Amino acid sequence: MPHPDDVCVLVPTLDEVETIAGVVVGYHEEGFENVLIVDGGSTDGTREAAESAGARVVVQSGSGKGQAVREAVTDHVDTPYVLMVDGDGTYLPEDAETMLAPLDDGYDHVIGDRFADMRDGAMSRLNRVGNRLFNRAFAFIHGTDFGDILSGYRAFTRESFEEMTLSAEGFGIETEMAVECAKHRIKTTVVSITYLPRPSGSNTNLSPLRDGSIILLELYRRAKTNNPLFYFGSVGFVATAIGLGIGIWVGVEWVTRSISHEVMAVVSAFAILFGVQLLMFGVLSDLIFSLHREQMQRLERLEEE
Repeated sequence: MPHPDDVCVLVPTLDEVETIAGVVVGYHEEGFENVLIVDGGSTDGTREAAESAGARVVVQSGSGKGQAVREAVTDHVDTPYVLMVDGDGTYLPEDAETMLAPLDDGYDHVIGDRFADMRDGAMSRLNRVGNRLFNRAFAFIHGTDFGDILSGYRAFTRESFEEMTLSAEGFGIETEMAVECAKHRIKTTVVSITYLPRPSGSNTNLSPLRDGSIILLELYRRAKTNNPLFYFGSVGFVATAIGLGIGIWVGVEWVTRSISHEVMAVVSAFAILFGVQLLMFGVLSDLIFSLHREQMQRLERLEEE
């Protein structure tokens, strides 16, 4: 495991007064003195509680977890390693060694798998199902299975973080980081951690519908540069299927009832043409992407030699 002095424990917060002091003290007890709180404008005394517990506190210039993480690593972290954790007390400081150890073995990014030891009440059934679906969608779209892409417990090198192109403002940051790891082939591993229920009196900042939609949109949007065949092909397939469906209905109406639907026939033809063009564009984009990846691999081998 990297020496604790080389690690910054990064904790993005927003109204976590009930738990933040315990989180800070927990990491201090594990030997991590450099605990950085990046606060998103809490109004419940979170910053004061964190400072009293011995943390370094800064107020982010923008809003949202994603912006907080980017600003923190860019402007406030000067250590080679970062341990990112939520401030809600659901992750164990005792798992820090498990999270950081792979960084000594050549890995650049570590994801803590909450499902390995999820305690009763830590996640609702709806959120559990949603997380599973997002993980399967990620594995299907990006060809890599990271087990728990939405985990907020991450360990990574600052150097690997700088390779990523991140733009998410809110809770989409974890999804975005997972996509960037797959896209840039950042050496990533998954470790088992414990996930606890939120302590009594602690309120979540998550909205299943809102944040789930953001994550799903981020998964699809990022497929444009990592799996263009899926990105364009999925829309093309849907458009073609809709066009064919309308066309079949128009044909049945003409044959059985002698009713012509000229406008719908035009819509059907347009949808089919549009869908086929997108499918063709997806195939060509995927070919270009594959050639680009092969060229990058050759350049990497030449650099190693």
